[in-house]
Amino acid sequence: MSYSRRSFFQIAGAGAVGSIFVPLVSGRGLEALTLGGRHGDDERTLVPGAIRLNSNENPNGPGKAAFDGISAAFGEANRYPRASEASLRSAIGEAFHLTPAHVQLGCGSTDILRASVYAYTGPDRPLVVASPTFESPGNDAKRIGTPVREVPVTGDLRLDLDAMAAAAHGAGLVYLCNPNNPTSTVHGSEPVRQFVARVSKESPATTILIDEAYHEYVDDPAYATAVPLATEGPRVIVARTFSKVYGLAGMRVGYALAQPGTIQAIGAYTLPNALNELGLCGAMAALTATAHVEQQRMLNRAARAFTVKALADAGFPAADTQANFLMVNLRRDAQPFREACKRDGVLVGRPFPPLGTYCRISIGTMDEMRQGVEVFKRALATA
Repeated sequence: MSYSRRSFFQIAGAGAVGSIFVPLVSGRGLEALTLGGRHGDDERTLVPGAIRLNSNENPNGPGKAAFDGISAAFGEANRYPRASEASLRSAIGEAFHLTPAHVQLGCGSTDILRASVYAYTGPDRPLVVASPTFESPGNDAKRIGTPVREVPVTGDLRLDLDAMAAAAHGAGLVYLCNPNNPTSTVHGSEPVRQFVARVSKESPATTILIDEAYHEYVDDPAYATAVPLATEGPRVIVARTFSKVYGLAGMRVGYALAQPGTIQAIGAYTLPNALNELGLCGAMAALTATAHVEQQRMLNRAARAFTVKALADAGFPAADTQANFLMVNLRRDAQPFREACKRDGVLVGRPFPPLGTYCRISIGTMDEMRQGVEVFKRALATA
């Protein structure tokens, strides 16, 4: 059923926003509609009815609190969202026992990553990244002429913190994704603390950007957020997002936590009014919905364990996963597997060079993973 702009607002005004809003705004986000558009033809073409295990989204979408916050915000849709931005910054600050001056909002956490690259790198200030990791910072760096130092992950797909610290000498920024996308592995709080201390000592002008997009999904008891490190010194930034466990990928709300001076440096490269009223109000409501977050953690944990066991039983053990996705070595070129899964109605992750034999699989609902596992088995048997 299609809706004109006039009929949409007639329905919204009648109090029935949810009847058409819920299917449109979900945890699937932008890649649900366009499947990326920057990573090849497979992710450029919408595949109707496919099970989407390719974008690390929350398959369950936002919770009721977020939907209520979004629908209530329609009455202010004609206003610029300055008041809501201020309110969300204050709320995030309070959640971490910080002031609003310690918080920078962004249009998703990718906006925070881009602004950090622009603020702290340049032709004579390289960027250090793992290989592979989330591509956005590296792509942004290359766009502005910044050299990128890529450090391969270890044999067990963990970030090589020693090698990254060595590569940080003279760098402008180090990007540390923890848990790392796409490898799904995580480092505990002590190794991260030691890494920050070493880089700060050996290359004191280097800033460290720690991406905690998947923070809420981690079960490893050795892990802890790096936010205390970001508030102790001016050379550490922590990036967070509402796109993952909160299921608001399509609303595009992320944030950075750092010392006020660092926040000002990042903020100089973010676009004013880049966030929208609906996303801000949805994020504000989601921030305090702790029961929903715990439910999503439990659902992800169960579906993840099921998938890991099924792949291991089939002879393909996955790397240790501490996120809402996993990375599995197929021991062969992974592209035929991706194509076979797509033909069978399941989309899996794009290639992540140099790990050509690996495939990233996002965790969907339990029903989706049951269907997906059967497709995986057929694809592995015939590829």
